[in-house]
Amino acid sequence: MPLKVSVVVPVYNPGPYIEDCIQSLVSQSLPKDEYEVWFVDDGSTDETPARLDQLALEQPNVHVIHQEPSGWSGKPRNVGIDAAQGDYIMFVDNDDYLGAEALERMYDYGVANGADVVVGKMAGKGRPVPRDLFRKNRPRAGVQNAPLIDSLTPHKMLRREFLAKTGLRFREGRRRLEDHVFVTEAYLRAENVSVLSDYVCYYHVKRDDASNAGFRPIDPVGYFGNLREALDIVDQYTEPGPLQDGLFRRWLRNEIVERLRAQRLLNMDPEYRREMFREMRSVAVDRFGPGVAAGLSPIQQVVAGLLVADRLEDVETLAEWEATVKPIAELQTLAWRDGALRVAFTVEYAAGGERLTFVRAGSDVALALPIPQSSRQALALLEAGISAQSEKSKVDLVIRERSTAAEFFQPVEFERVRVPAADDAEVRLRIDATATVDPRTAAGGGPVGSGIWDAYVRYSLSGWAKETRLGSVREPAADSGRRLGIVGGVTVLPYWTDPHQNLSIDVNGATSRLKYDLSVVRTADATVEPGRLRLSLPVYSAGESAGSSVRLTDAATGAVHDFGAEISPAEGGSVLESTFGGQTLAAGRYKVAVVLGQRPTALRLGLVVDGRGAISVQSAEEIARQVAAKPPPRKRPFVRRALRKIKKALGA
Repeated sequence: MPLKVSVVVPVYNPGPYIEDCIQSLVSQSLPKDEYEVWFVDDGSTDETPARLDQLALEQPNVHVIHQEPSGWSGKPRNVGIDAAQGDYIMFVDNDDYLGAEALERMYDYGVANGADVVVGKMAGKGRPVPRDLFRKNRPRAGVQNAPLIDSLTPHKMLRREFLAKTGLRFREGRRRLEDHVFVTEAYLRAENVSVLSDYVCYYHVKRDDASNAGFRPIDPVGYFGNLREALDIVDQYTEPGPLQDGLFRRWLRNEIVERLRAQRLLNMDPEYRREMFREMRSVAVDRFGPGVAAGLSPIQQVVAGLLVADRLEDVETLAEWEATVKPIAELQTLAWRDGALRVAFTVEYAAGGERLTFVRAGSDVALALPIPQSSRQALALLEAGISAQSEKSKVDLVIRERSTAAEFFQPVEFERVRVPAADDAEVRLRIDATATVDPRTAAGGGPVGSGIWDAYVRYSLSGWAKETRLGSVREPAADSGRRLGIVGGVTVLPYWTDPHQNLSIDVNGATSRLKYDLSVVRTADATVEPGRLRLSLPVYSAGESAGSSVRLTDAATGAVHDFGAEISPAEGGSVLESTFGGQTLAAGRYKVAVVLGQRPTALRLGLVVDGRGAISVQSAEEIARQVAAKPPPRKRPFVRRALRKIKKALGA
């Protein structure tokens, strides 16, 4: 059978960090005879070569190539391309790993859409990854209609025939940004690029020791010299104009302007900062026309203008102020409705701990920046303050699974609000929003998986795009919505984290530390009749039982009996009903617990069954008192006689 996919992994001294990569590759859902893995060892000096050789002996679809060290990842990837036999080639780094179905899903998606390049959704574990690109599936994407240029790491799947036809290869030797050059050319020469966003295919991992190649300090001269090579590719395959300016803007924004803002700039050693500034300015002056910076946000334009004007001190002043700018999100209400959590919140920016104010400028508002007058005269953009672009502000609610960093955007409705400030000439900008988290569709259109999902608010305004947790600042009304829900066959428990009091969601009892609060259930909430128990519970239900059951524990013997139950919506909560599997309960006293999903939760009530099978409800405290007060059963006469004989025989 022809191979569908070849995976190429450049390897250099990964140590134990390669184990997750190995495990993810050997356990793919694609049958083993339909894909192969090529580990290209670039002269590792640790125990990795022996580890890979042993793996190849155990796994017939795993192959290892050993070579002299080349200094970077380009040559090992090229060697892997030459060895590969699959229809598509997937590039994976040795300290990252794939989702279990990544190869199968990406291959099928690429074939279905005739893609030369397939970009799978990424999750960043301590590393930044593109976000807007993965808002939705994009079966036919290009640099003209999708933010592809935001994703320039090599972790893509490319058609082998496309690579052969174009002769596309990675630049080799000790260098940076070879992936930018390769991926940019692939985008610009591909007939079609497909973006798969409804499944996390690639996990981009920052090592605990931060020794990933991408985290090594950069040499400014070499780095920005390599960046020019990526710009050369854009020059070669596009014409001057808006498209070319838009592509160039990615490097001006990400590799230059954003490095000159807030803590990224302030964390640099002063001498290194000056050297970086000098090389950045050289690229900006030589390669970027006015149309490139014009598409940036106003604050980014200011930074770019100060760079070209050679005003490092003013850039530093602005960075010190921007380092204090943070979003503040306030949770207003949290409630279950129509099978989904409705999360209402507000968000605005603060600077220096105070709510940020903007200057009224006719129908618009402007942002006043701490820039000296000399720079204001140099930058015409600053003469009247810069537009806050409030009409472009937006907000997202993102849920992120804590262990994997997989994240998904949730539907949000919002309204932009101008709040009067103490000074009539000023105004605050706020967004009032309501997000809908439906467990049946929250994961890119599919059901949300088991785990702890943290809620983040991401707010974009005036050139800032920052995120913050939600929940620590909240209205009292939000607490009433923090109750267990059963939706789509899973249990969903919104809760406040300890100690920060942020909103998170436990799906399917992912942590045993959390307890469902059913302490309010009393004897009045239980009704019994022959062969049937009904409990009113403060639990939201969309109509699914989710493995619900009733657990009865004999208070005298400790024997446990589980019986299936059905849960259904009711006013103010739900009703759990069990017929005890059609069985007749033995006489006795029973403690009652309910099992919702995977976890039993004890109630403060119990059942008493008399000798005729009649059932009554008592409080758990009364059951315990009755069991404690009941004298132990007297031994029968023949038992006493038998014990005396045994003692006599033993000489006791």
